[in-house]
Amino acid sequence: MLETTLDKMAAGGMYDQIGGGFHRYSTDARWLVPHFEKMLYDNAQLVVAYVEAFQITGKGDYARVAREILDYVMREMTHQSGGFYSATDADSPAPSGHDEEGLFFTWTPRELKEVLGPGDAALLVQKFYGVTARGNFEGRSILNVTEPLDVIARALDMTLAEAETHLAEAKAKLYDKRLERKPPILDDKVLTSWNGLMISA
Repeated sequence: MLETTLDKMAAGGMYDQIGGGFHRYSTDARWLVPHFEKMLYDNAQLVVAYVEAFQITGKGDYARVAREILDYVMREMTHQSGGFYSATDADSPAPSGHDEEGLFFTWTPRELKEVLGPGDAALLVQKFYGVTARGNFEGRSILNVTEPLDVIARALDMTLAEAETHLAEAKAKLYDKRLERKPPILDDKVLTSWNGLMISA
């Protein structure tokens, strides 16, 4: 039960597939559509859960998720003096000026091709993360793992190593491109109890 839950959470849209860290909760039964707010205390406790799952099972994916959460916290949730911020909002400013939930985290096929070009990397990301023209959230796509990477690699006539390289490079490019978007509001309170959870993690 634990492994199924952790696997589904990490593969779903509740997990920020590009930047690491978990959104606050899922709004559906498939772990696809999250409430896009990110909370420090959730991520602190999830680091512990994934680290302990790795210790018990030896599954590398659990260690990867824990590292990606911690990388996200160090990059985006850490005060210059060392404390940890509380949260980021669910909404971010749209080009029209109004706030829109999830806009910062979602993608379209055209946006992927603009960042990654028309080749294998864009196609791999599109298939692996389920990015479609129709989308799965208000005309855009929440990234979620649709099938194991080795299955996608075979379908695209790639080796697993090639697919892993393409994916790592693509994620870095997409993260950099996402930094050009207007981000959700940061709640920069540094709360002792929540900081204690993250320090412990």
